[in-house]
Amino acid sequence: MIVLGIESSCDDTGAALVNDSKEILGEALQSQEEHKQYGGVVPEIAARAHLEHVDEIISVCLQRARINLNQIDAVAASAGPGLIGGVVVGVMTAKALSLALNKPFIAVNHLEAHALCARIANHVEFPYLLLLVSGGHCQILVVKNVGEYERLGTTIDDAAGEAFDKVAKMLNLGYPGGPVIEKLASVGDETRFSLPRPLIGSDDCNLSFSGLKTAVRKIVESYSPDGEVEHAILPKQDVADVCACFQFAATDCLVRKLQRAIKYFKQKYPDGQHLVVSGGVASNSYLRSALKELAEKNNLEFAAPPIRFCTDNGVMVAWAGLERFRLGYTSPLDFKPRPRWPLDEDAPKAPGAGGVKA
Repeated sequence: MIVLGIESSCDDTGAALVNDSKEILGEALQSQEEHKQYGGVVPEIAARAHLEHVDEIISVCLQRARINLNQIDAVAASAGPGLIGGVVVGVMTAKALSLALNKPFIAVNHLEAHALCARIANHVEFPYLLLLVSGGHCQILVVKNVGEYERLGTTIDDAAGEAFDKVAKMLNLGYPGGPVIEKLASVGDETRFSLPRPLIGSDDCNLSFSGLKTAVRKIVESYSPDGEVEHAILPKQDVADVCACFQFAATDCLVRKLQRAIKYFKQKYPDGQHLVVSGGVASNSYLRSALKELAEKNNLEFAAPPIRFCTDNGVMVAWAGLERFRLGYTSPLDFKPRPRWPLDEDAPKAPGAGGVKA
């Protein structure tokens, strides 16, 4: 069984071919550089870039796999959540291929693609506890099965990755912010500045990063002659220290809320064995190390996708499509792309799925 996956939900155009033996037969990815000058993704520019690159990316993917389109069994695409212009490009391309090849179309929830990605490279069985952290999403969930999720907590404001990007922008470090903050933090003093841990005292698993981001802003403003972030001049070591303190505080927030989630998970799902992290921020080695230590302290196994599959890519979409397809999930060609699509929300039922929630 071979599934073609197409990813176009933000600023990466990706395609991949994956089979049910967990083999990545071919993949290709085009990351858009056009957004760096704006310090963030511009939706209209992203949509046009996806339209320009998607056909070529699929062609390169097929060439690397040395197979033709007639050999695939289904076509999957990120159908939301995401920037709707880009999502439409990927979904319409997948629908066109589905119709032309007479192959099933599978609308993949982009968050589910992240949620299941660790299973392609690790032996992770359901149920498992998941921390999904990216530029647009930050959630703690129990992954009970394909299409079955229990959300324990979410961010009430900024996502973790969004906070990394905004802090990097304050420090004039460019976009995306995560990798450069991690690099500078490695030579910084994480005890130099005192930063808050929002919502740590709340009796739930929800997260908040807006107050943490604001605290960093106040530190940066203190280096400005007129109190404006744009005019702040920080010595190189001070920038590294701010990065280290922010990374430490953000990670601490995640770890503390996960500790609460683990207690619930072990009580309600005693057969669960894994703590999994996924999403773009999961490529942060500092966070991975902290989560691995947390898992070990709680007698859980830690698992994560390979770092190159943490950010948006075609492999995770193809794998999620394959996981759904072998359970009988398919989508109608009139499926409408969704800019918002909560992972724990029931999706439309697919024809031929026997009433199973898709």
